[in-house]
Amino acid sequence: MRHRKAGKQLGRPGDQRKALLRGVVDALLRHNRIKTTVTKAKQAAPIAEKLITKAKRGDLAARRQVLRLINDPDLVDYLFTQIAPRYTDRPGGYTRIIRAGLRRGDQAEMAILELVE
Repeated sequence: MRHRKAGKQLGRPGDQRKALLRGVVDALLRHNRIKTTVTKAKQAAPIAEKLITKAKRGDLAARRQVLRLINDPDLVDYLFTQIAPRYTDRPGGYTRIIRAGLRRGDQAEMAILELVE
């Protein structure tokens, strides 16, 4: 039974699911806008929001916490120096999910996950 188990499984074991979401968040922070399935976007958006909130703090402890999830130091530096200052006066809601129709091959519902300007 799945009682009290939060989150979608995305058809993968836990370690693969974690790696997939890391990759989605990495691509979002790198490109500011990605196209993915709705389910993956809904799972990745809260992770990205939490990382941006930590980056807004700007201290060393926050940087180390973000580095636990994102393995690229250059991307973490970009997050702390370029992305986080854009949202200093915003209390949350850094991402937006826009539905983008169906994927041609398998009719999966697609979405655009982007950082709010």
